[in-house]
Parts: sequence; C-alpha cells; structure tokens
Amino acid sequence: MLPNGKAVLFTGGSANDLHVGIRSQQSGERRDLMGGARPSYAPTGHLVYAQAGTLMAVPFDPQRLGVNGSPVPVLEGVLQSPSTGVAQYSFSSTGSVAYVAGIQGTRRKLVWVDRKGAEQPLPAPLHSYRSPRLSPDGRRVAAVIAEQGANIWLYDLARETLTRLTFGGGNSNTPIWTPDGKRIAFNSSFGGPVHVFWQLADGSGTAESLTAGEYQHIDGSWSPDGQVLAFVELNPVTGRDIWTLHVSGDRKPQPFLRTQFNETAPSFSPDGRWLAYASDESGRYEIYVQPYPGPGGKWQISTEGGTEPAWGHNGEIFYRSGDKMIAVETKTQPSFSADKPKVLFVGQYVLSLLTMANYDVSPNGQRFVMIKEDEQAATATQINVVLNWFEELKQKVPTGKK
Repeated sequence: MLPNGKAVLFTGGSANDLHVGIRSQQSGERRDLMGGARPSYAPTGHLVYAQAGTLMAVPFDPQRLGVNGSPVPVLEGVLQSPSTGVAQYSFSSTGSVAYVAGIQGTRRKLVWVDRKGAEQPLPAPLHSYRSPRLSPDGRRVAAVIAEQGANIWLYDLARETLTRLTFGGGNSNTPIWTPDGKRIAFNSSFGGPVHVFWQLADGSGTAESLTAGEYQHIDGSWSPDGQVLAFVELNPVTGRDIWTLHVSGDRKPQPFLRTQFNETAPSFSPDGRWLAYASDESGRYEIYVQPYPGPGGKWQISTEGGTEPAWGHNGEIFYRSGDKMIAVETKTQPSFSADKPKVLFVGQYVLSLLTMANYDVSPNGQRFVMIKEDEQAATATQINVVLNWFEELKQKVPTGKK
C-alpha cells in the first residue's frame, strides 16, 4: 500500500511474464507499470522493484500514480526466485536496506534435447544461464550469464570454451545473432534506459546503439536478410508493443502491433513475410501469426496457452505451454495455414520471465538447446545490511525534488 492509501503496488502476471502493477483504491483501475517483481515505495520518492536479481529504481509520483523517468539499476546480486519473482530485500523508513545476496538457481546447465525428449548435457560449466541462441552455422551458443550483473557470453561447441562478449557496465540480455553470424544484438542499460545494441561477434569493437527513446526495448528477431529487427517496447500506457527497425537508412522504428494488450516475443518466418508472437488479448498468452509488413489478419497458433515462440528453418513454429514443447507445421504458400499443435516432449526446463524464447532450435530442427536447473542449487548463507542506502539511491536516481 502506498503511504497515502491511494493505491496498491503488486507483482502481476505469471512465471513467464512477471510485471509490476498498480491498482487505484478509489477507481479500482489496474494497470501495468513495467516488467519486474516485488515492488516497494521508498519515502525518497522512488518505486523500487526487482528484475533478474537486480534492484531497479525509478522516480514515482504517488499522487499521479505514475513514474517520472526511466528505471536505473541500484543494487545488483539480490537473491530472487526466477519463477515467482520473490526478491529477498527490505528497507527501513530510516534508509537502511537489508538483502540476501545471490541469484536463486545460479547453478544451471545447458543441455541438448531432441524431438522425443532425449537429453544430452553440454560440457559447458554451470552458470546462471538464460536466453541461449545458436549461431546460424550451429557452432556456437550465445547466452546470458546473470551473476552479479548480466552479460552475454559465447560458448564454442567444438572447442568447449566460454568467452565473455559484453563489457562496460549495465545488464545485457537477450542475445540474437544476425543471419550472417557476424553480429549479435542484445538489450542493455548502458548508461541509461534499456535499449537495443549490437556488437561484432568476434569481440572486436564496442557496442553500438540501435534504438533510443524514453521506454525500455527488448530485441526479438531478425528478418532473414538481416535488414529488419523486430523488438518489443515497454510502454506504461499500452504495455508491451512490437516495433520494427530497418538497420539501414534513418533507423526510424515503426510500430507493428500496438494495442491495449501485451504483444511480445516476435519471431520472423524463414521467408520474412510473417511474424509469430505471443499476446494476452484472450486473457492468457497465446501464439499468433500476422503477415509482415501487413496488412492482413491474424491466425491463432496455440490452443491451450503458449509462450516463447520460435520459427524453425523448415517453417515449423515451436512454442512452450508450461513444461510442454510444442510444434506446429505451417504453410505460407499460396496462403497461410497451420496444422494442429503437436506435443514433442515434456520436461522441467527453465521458462522465460518475459515470454521471449529461453531455448533455441538447431538449424535442422531436430534438437533444442535448453536450460536446466542443477540438482544442487546454490544456497544463501548471509544477510547483508547497507546503512544510509537512501542517500545512495537519491544520488543514482535523482527525482528533481529537494
């Protein structure tokens, strides 16, 4: 409850898509504010919440019930459940913060899973992996390792080596290879709001910004020719919207799907003429397909809920429904059509918190690289206390008030 009693902050959504919400006590209106969980209001005028083991803060107006700026990371390495979003922190009215350090489930392994569910562990070391992405030639895996901050790492399948790609502060997430395999796009909070960047996959050079603006951006999918990037914008009014960006020319983004519902996790078809995505317009997330760039109608692909869509090279659409991996055969000529969803296998592999695919499919469509919790997950051993933390908070995230 906010101190003035006007509204309640809460964690909403599901394990696949947690978000910070607010509900007015007077009107009963309920709306999403941003992706994240475990929100708290600080008397400094900040909304504090957790996102992937990092405490984020943004100036917040308790009268208007809205944010006044972009979120900034203020404390990393806070123990947070990947499934419920529960983060182990608390602060006092006098400005001290207590938290349990670590990220729950830091011991994760990368595994191959074939279409029948047979599993084969990769020899990569245990880490807090998420968002694995195979290179176009199938020889490397780009993945996020979220341990005291999130960065993109590359695992060479033949040499069995793990190399860090991103540096420079901030949290970097959701890597996607360009179709030619030369670059990797990702979203990061380098020096400001979360936007999309790209960087040479050989590690040379520095990250270059692809998107800008006041709202957060999450990269989603490249068109087959590598000219168009589909990404998600987190808008405080309309929620999650899908935009596209032509990387040549003026790089001015164009909205593709912007409604009162959440549309997320865009995935281009192999011919570049269709986009699969997840939307909660029915009251739960389902997978849909629409022609790109449009116009045209949409087709619902999933039948019993679905998240994490990924389009295989042979035209199949893969998605997840709970512990199920599901495949749907499609045809795009002479018009679009989709067969009945078919369950490939069932297994307890790590789900995505943002409905983006937390797995990837091999170029031949015969197996998947997935993430599995290690049986001996790390446990927390201490509680940390930081005195006068509000002073640090005000310095990192000015509110404009004295």
